[in-house]
Amino acid sequence: MIFVTVGTHEQPFNRLVEYIDRLVGCGKLNEEVIIQTGYSTYEPKNCTSQKLFPYHQMLENVTKARIVITHGGPSSFIMPLQVGKTPIVVPRKKDFDEHVNNHQVEFCNLVAERMGSIIVIEDIDKLEDTIANYDDVVRRMDKQLKSNNAKFCVEFEKIVDDIFR
Repeated sequence: MIFVTVGTHEQPFNRLVEYIDRLVGCGKLNEEVIIQTGYSTYEPKNCTSQKLFPYHQMLENVTKARIVITHGGPSSFIMPLQVGKTPIVVPRKKDFDEHVNNHQVEFCNLVAERMGSIIVIEDIDKLEDTIANYDDVVRRMDKQLKSNNAKFCVEFEKIVDDIFR
């Protein structure tokens, strides 16, 4: 199953919802697809969809999904990371009136660069290929996830050592 979430931002993200629905409609995605459409005005014809899900249902959908595709909101892409999944992230863009600016593009690229834990798709035309080759893409990623807890402990240990010297 593929789970797509566009979050709860009040601007529609029709570009992503329509794209996924079209892939299912033309037979390029042959597995169940569930879309959380949020405030998108496009209603999927080929996928199961719902505007919003309660938290427990979101978590269940993310956990059951083979692939999770999200917008660039941190809450949306952190949830799959918490259950050990590598999300495909399609940031909202100002050019398409999906957000007030391009902060999702900038932020997602920084997370991908620094953490190596998400797959960022800026050009939606590359999404189909990424879905088709998802397992290979994930295998090739630099999966050196950096733990903030581990980093904190190392830095804290240095501070304590300096104090007692």
